[in-house]
Amino acid sequence: MRLIPHWIGGKHTTDEPERTAPVFNPATGDQTASVALASTAEVDAAIAAAKDAYPGWRDTPVTRRQKILFDFRNLVVEHGDELAAMLSAEHGKTLGDAKGELTRGLEVIEFACGIPHLIKGDYSENVSRNVDTYTIRQPLGVVAGITPFNFPLMVPMWMYPIAIAAGNTFVLKPSEKDPSTSNMVAELWAEAGLPDGVFNVVHGDKVAVDRILEHPDVAAVSFVGSTPVAKYIYATGTAAGKRVQALAGAKNHMIVLPDADMELAADSAVSAAYGSAGERCMAISVVVAVGKAGDELIGRITDRMRELDIGPGDRAKDMGPLITKEHRDRVASYVDIGLEEGAELVVDGRELTVEGFENGFFFGPTLFDKVSPDMTVYRDEIFGPVLSVVRAATFEEAIDIINANPWGNGTAVFTNDGGAARKFQNEIEVGMVGINLPIPVPLGFYSFGGWKQSIFGTHSVYGPEGISFYTRPKVVISRWPDPIHRGVDLGFPEHG
Repeated sequence: MRLIPHWIGGKHTTDEPERTAPVFNPATGDQTASVALASTAEVDAAIAAAKDAYPGWRDTPVTRRQKILFDFRNLVVEHGDELAAMLSAEHGKTLGDAKGELTRGLEVIEFACGIPHLIKGDYSENVSRNVDTYTIRQPLGVVAGITPFNFPLMVPMWMYPIAIAAGNTFVLKPSEKDPSTSNMVAELWAEAGLPDGVFNVVHGDKVAVDRILEHPDVAAVSFVGSTPVAKYIYATGTAAGKRVQALAGAKNHMIVLPDADMELAADSAVSAAYGSAGERCMAISVVVAVGKAGDELIGRITDRMRELDIGPGDRAKDMGPLITKEHRDRVASYVDIGLEEGAELVVDGRELTVEGFENGFFFGPTLFDKVSPDMTVYRDEIFGPVLSVVRAATFEEAIDIINANPWGNGTAVFTNDGGAARKFQNEIEVGMVGINLPIPVPLGFYSFGGWKQSIFGTHSVYGPEGISFYTRPKVVISRWPDPIHRGVDLGFPEHG
């Protein structure tokens, strides 16, 4: 059985691990590898390697850091197909979805390549006689990222390119369910010329997470995952004096008004609910149909669900399996509860089987109608291919339903009325808003983050907020006598 080791100090670890966890191919249900689960000592070793590398990396000229970022970006593109195939095999998502994930991660790498401009400060001359004032942004030191299974490439790329470009060193604790791409990324960093210890990968479970959170040499922690874990990460990390950004769960709503383009709305609902088998924090899990939009929309959504191509990620074009058997069973239990609580089951995905892959963790697209906000299928984040339709009599009622929800990650409205769209974007209490598009994920030069129980801390991830999170400002006030020049050099000045 293949063993997936850690990456510490520029190389794979070779010691026999004390503990391991199985890694599965979700399409077949077969175990394909074991991943090492880090002990406290191994986490300490990764942090020590990052700490040792920090002074040299911090003082590396920003243009040299930029060149390594460019080289790393090119290597990721060059090995994109390999990364996508590796991701698909361990996560289960389709190859097309895996390549799309990689593309969105590359956006942040490309944003980080602009680091010389992004960390520029301000300068004011002669604020007093012969006194100048200016600001600089400096790195924090050793920083860490704790990332989820659903985007094993993209979500870490939301973190480490900016952190490393800004002069920090990084310890990544990816999900143990699909860990292989993180090791390959580490190899590409090394090939790009990143010094040993600047980027480290430790695989693990709560033991590794807790050690990262309590370790005195870790200055900041980034996390993306479920709300209960985000609360724990934020509370534990900040209690230890760390800077923490923790992006949490979601229950994303999509309002459809009667005047909307119903073809577009139905296409969008199916795409956003069932893409990546619903294992997205930005998936639409609730459609709020206003007035007469409901019956027409249900029919169109159902028609599209019948056409979905479901199967192994390297064969199907629409939807693959869920990540584990346990998660599949958890999603199925929510369908049972929905029926018990009185929701109308329009399409049942519990009995789906894929020929030749009967042991895979497949769960078919599922649709509930006439769901109310007091039902469990509405209240909980199911994180699977289950879409609920809530009926609302008016636009105002639909907005109130969303604003009453404890989560505020993403939302959307479908309408041809510009006034209604403007009212929605103004009144809705959600961090990312789509108008006639269902998944409003910002590009890499903006920032990603929700409101309410969908985020803990004051920083969103990547973009300008990412620069702010991974650096700290310093104000310098200086007074100097007239400069004295010594020496002659007629050569062209070089940087780096």
